[in-house]
Amino acid sequence: MEPVTFGVLGPVTAERGGAPLALKGPRHRAVLARLVVARRRVVPLARLVEDLWDAPPPRAVGAVRTFVGDLRRALEPERPPRAPAGLLVTEGPGYALRAAPDAVDAWRFETAVTEAGRGPASRAPDRIRTALGEWRGPAYAEFGEADWARGERSRLTELRLGAVERRAELLVGLGRAAEAVPDLDAHLAEHPWREEAWRLLALALYRTGRQADALDVLRRARTLLAGRLGIDPGPRLRRLEAGILAQDPELDPPNEPAEAAARLWARATEAYDRTVAAGAHARLESTVGLLRSLAVTGGGGLEAAREHRTAAVAAAEETGDPELTARVIGAYDVPANWTRSDEPETARRIVAAAERTLAALPDTPATDASRCRLLATVALESRGVRSRRGPRAAREAEHIARRLDDPALLAFALNG
Repeated sequence: MEPVTFGVLGPVTAERGGAPLALKGPRHRAVLARLVVARRRVVPLARLVEDLWDAPPPRAVGAVRTFVGDLRRALEPERPPRAPAGLLVTEGPGYALRAAPDAVDAWRFETAVTEAGRGPASRAPDRIRTALGEWRGPAYAEFGEADWARGERSRLTELRLGAVERRAELLVGLGRAAEAVPDLDAHLAEHPWREEAWRLLALALYRTGRQADALDVLRRARTLLAGRLGIDPGPRLRRLEAGILAQDPELDPPNEPAEAAARLWARATEAYDRTVAAGAHARLESTVGLLRSLAVTGGGGLEAAREHRTAAVAAAEETGDPELTARVIGAYDVPANWTRSDEPETARRIVAAAERTLAALPDTPATDASRCRLLATVALESRGVRSRRGPRAAREAEHIARRLDDPALLAFALNG
């Protein structure tokens, strides 16, 4: 008969060969969960009674023995009558669950995370990802209010959060920063107080050529910590921000063989095509991010980016969403070095689209950054044109950027 496996990284379960076992009611699952928490040690019967009831009923001891008997029949249905149990055993004053080290998902998770730190760094991210896949929800999900579960829940949760951040740190260090960004985004959406996660996300963005986004992440972290907790960012966050602003070479990604980079790009684009619908708004914003990177690579990149930029802006306008259009237009913050545009007609179309979007965009504090980028775009694309609109837009963009205290926005505005 196949061994029984137990799950506590989510709702408490017991399975044999992938088939769930009937554990009856919540008290039965509570007894099983309490024994898993004990990690093969004996839990006295009196302690089980205290843990299961705030005010134990007169026959509580007999009820616990009944729960244990029901669990034994579910866990070892072929055990002969009166034969000693081999899994949920009676020992001394109480009971113990003698599960194998790999029979409980929480134990497997801990072992895998520990072993990932001992092997080659190149394999560790995948091992940690597999370990994180053990989680189905909060640990001991239905017993979140139980005193006996609280400490173990907190310990496992902290271990999981640390594993997410350790995997991201490894990916960034291995030159695979782009892979770390989605997981860190999701991680911070649920746990916004973790400064290390903010630092890793900003560093990952910087190492993928997204300096403005990296600075925006650090600004959001500062705003959140100061506004909600009344504290300043820690020294590691402050040093990273200073390094990004100075474009410190120590922050540059490690060298990666071209073939490995090509394979990574192919896998990423393939996964993107599978998961993001062809008409999704995310594609427009991603396209402009790609065009921006293309424009600063040199060679024929700038020409190719110009060719496709107006099409991306036109597609954004067709959605009828001014906020999306503002992000698409404003994301192309490629530095302009010349006093005249090389393609006046293209520049005129971009200015016209930016002006239409400015008129349609709600004038609220939430859209200030978008308005600043639109105004800076008007200024940049109006260079060489005899009009007061360009300089006026540049001054207004600079004013907004200084008011928002956003270094990336200010750089864009000052370029205008």
